[in-house]
Amino acid sequence: MARAPLLQLTDLSLTFGGEPVFADLSLVVQPGDRVALVGRNGSGKSTLMKVMAGLVEPDRGARVLGQGVSTGYMEQDPDLMGFATLGDYATAGLEAGTEWRVEAAAEGLKLTLDREPGRASGGERRRAALARLLAEAPELMLLDEPTNHLDIEAIQWLEAELKATRAAYVLISHDRAFLTALTRATLWIDRGAVRRQEKGFAHFEAWRDEVWAQEDLAAHKLDRKIKEEARWAVEGISARRTRNQGRLRELAKLRAERAAAIRRQGNAAMELEAAPGAGKRVIEARGLSKSYGDAAVVRDFDLRVMRGERIALVGPNGAGKTTLVNLLIGREAPDAGSVKLGTSLEVAVFDQTRAALEPEATLWDSLTLDPQLGVSGASDQVMVRGAPRHVAGYLKDFLFDERRLKAKVKSLSGGEKARLLLARIMALPSNLLVLDEPTNDLDVETLDLLQDVLGGFDGTVLLVSHDRDFVDRIADRTIAPLGRGRWGVFAGGWSDYLEQRPTPETAEERKAPQKPVRAPEAAPAPQRARLSFTESHRLDELPDVIARLEAEIGKLEGLLTEPDLYARDPVKFGKATEMLAERQAALSAAEEEWLTLAERAEAG
Repeated sequence: MARAPLLQLTDLSLTFGGEPVFADLSLVVQPGDRVALVGRNGSGKSTLMKVMAGLVEPDRGARVLGQGVSTGYMEQDPDLMGFATLGDYATAGLEAGTEWRVEAAAEGLKLTLDREPGRASGGERRRAALARLLAEAPELMLLDEPTNHLDIEAIQWLEAELKATRAAYVLISHDRAFLTALTRATLWIDRGAVRRQEKGFAHFEAWRDEVWAQEDLAAHKLDRKIKEEARWAVEGISARRTRNQGRLRELAKLRAERAAAIRRQGNAAMELEAAPGAGKRVIEARGLSKSYGDAAVVRDFDLRVMRGERIALVGPNGAGKTTLVNLLIGREAPDAGSVKLGTSLEVAVFDQTRAALEPEATLWDSLTLDPQLGVSGASDQVMVRGAPRHVAGYLKDFLFDERRLKAKVKSLSGGEKARLLLARIMALPSNLLVLDEPTNDLDVETLDLLQDVLGGFDGTVLLVSHDRDFVDRIADRTIAPLGRGRWGVFAGGWSDYLEQRPTPETAEERKAPQKPVRAPEAAPAPQRARLSFTESHRLDELPDVIARLEAEIGKLEGLLTEPDLYARDPVKFGKATEMLAERQAALSAAEEEWLTLAERAEAG
């Protein structure tokens, strides 16, 4: 027997400030649902979740909660007034004997329950709200950006908890790996409409691109029909004025339909240009050590950073990632060791606390009153990498509407603050970019664009992040804590680090005194396989094969990024897609073959 829905929304419409958020919206949340709620920044995701939680009343429509169904909503800015500690807030209203759930959640989320609310950071307050929700164990959980301010260990703990729960949940998150691991359905809010697909977030981008391609094709057909009808109107109306008024009215309807179509929001026009003059060696750190009291944060750390490298720093909150970055860029002095910075370095910093943004300033003033960006005597101009731009035009590149340029920074959403800070640092010439948690609050499309921009940046990037997917996409090397102030440097991103990091057993072996082991004299050295002539020849030619495949993939990707290709030539689009998949598979096979042969050649 089918179970009744947990939550049902029917024909909902909501308008804020005269602007429609969504109209005629209907959706159902079933028992056991694990749903990703996705959409562009400002599309209404958080508003829709508040409607689902019963915290925002729609203008019209019905919200029906299943009989006896309990819901829990993770508050972004919880009200802790009247509570002596975060623990008091988290346990308030729980049934007697269930307080242990808060303690278990606090341990996993690394939350200090006896912290006074007035001394707690925004991240600690959000974690208290999350601990409270998990302890309540409702049948339907509504989670808006639960991974913000969590380190990777806490994110993985939360991921395991949500995998194990029997409750249904709806998730908003910027963390691709988190959404991919947890969701089995996707709600996509786009231009006031909500679509649902019974597949998890891993399939979202392919689905979105297919929907958009169909839209483009339909728009192309409509444009073509309007042109044909308009040509008929010009050429034949004088001869058939009376009997073809109906066709003219149809043309007017077509034009009205085209005008009423809501255009998709474009991507931000982000650009990064490396400041000239930097040498090949960017940072040379030797024997760095830093302690606070008896706690060693960094101990005897060596690192050489070359121009163009992308280096990620990962690890738990409080491990010292920000301290290590500040040591490496010369903002903090080490207790021991030395840092030598390269010549002509221009450093730009994206701060996770958004401290560079003044809450009471407007968007306009945030650019024009900055002495590094504003143009003297011209309050409507901003310097963008040495050239003047009108502030409205530049902010439009980062998806800010002209009507909001006088809004105060404190009124912006988290994603809007992130985009404003990106606009500031991308206006400055830089060749060393420091990004401290840049992915917080950014939507998937903006994250993709940021990744592409960083990929084309000729400078060097230091990235601090808890976003596993983003680190995998960006990093050439990953720095992670090994304990007691020691840090290790690993090739590749997060997934590569997991494979290379020392296990507890190997760490203990390193600590223990090693006794020399004498090999038996009679044991012959193992014979290693050598490459045949054919294999040696293949090893020599594989780099050219790989380079050719990479060039072909680049051309195909460039072709497929043309926005109107599907509408203009769907057959060509399909062939290019198939060829891209074939070339990518061939490249993967060639790289694997090269690695195998190279290892055998080195061993031999």
